[in-house]
Amino acid sequence: MKILLFLALVCKMTVDAKEGDCGVIPISQWGNSPLKREDPLPNPVNIVIIQHTVIPECVSDEECEKAANGIRNYHINKRGFTDIGQSFLIGGNGRIYEGAGWHRVGAHTLGYNRRSVAISFIGDFRKKIPSALALKALNSLLECGVMNNYLAKDYNLVAHSQLSMTDSPGEMLRKQLESWPHWLDNAKDVLN
Repeated sequence: MKILLFLALVCKMTVDAKEGDCGVIPISQWGNSPLKREDPLPNPVNIVIIQHTVIPECVSDEECEKAANGIRNYHINKRGFTDIGQSFLIGGNGRIYEGAGWHRVGAHTLGYNRRSVAISFIGDFRKKIPSALALKALNSLLECGVMNNYLAKDYNLVAHSQLSMTDSPGEMLRKQLESWPHWLDNAKDVLN
């Protein structure tokens, strides 16, 4: 039964990716209001910054939507941001939640916001890696981004910690990503 559900999810993500939305849950759906960010992000971008939120990991749709809303509210009400900072959030349930998205400038990495997207895993990944569903969702999102010309074919995949003084995306997640295609070891030197 689990295999059938997994295959159905993969098929749905493939169909969604072909339609250009990459299987992303729109912010108007999970956040109950449209995105307030207006500055356009020129596509394709060539930098993908991976982050983690350090809040508890979510595994159900309800938990992940609650976490995404908590992040959005924190960014708006405590940090004074126009809206959520990240481009996308990925939950342990394998679902992708739209933030600033592919087409709007976010507020995630000082000096890089206008030329990158930031994808943040919901959870703390200093001592463990995200769920297999979450990692698969990242891979699908990246493939869809290239297919739709949101990402350059030769984009660079980097850890938030390579560009800012932070532990994000966590040591375990970073080690996992270092073996992925497009990983850029000396990001700060190359991208500045």
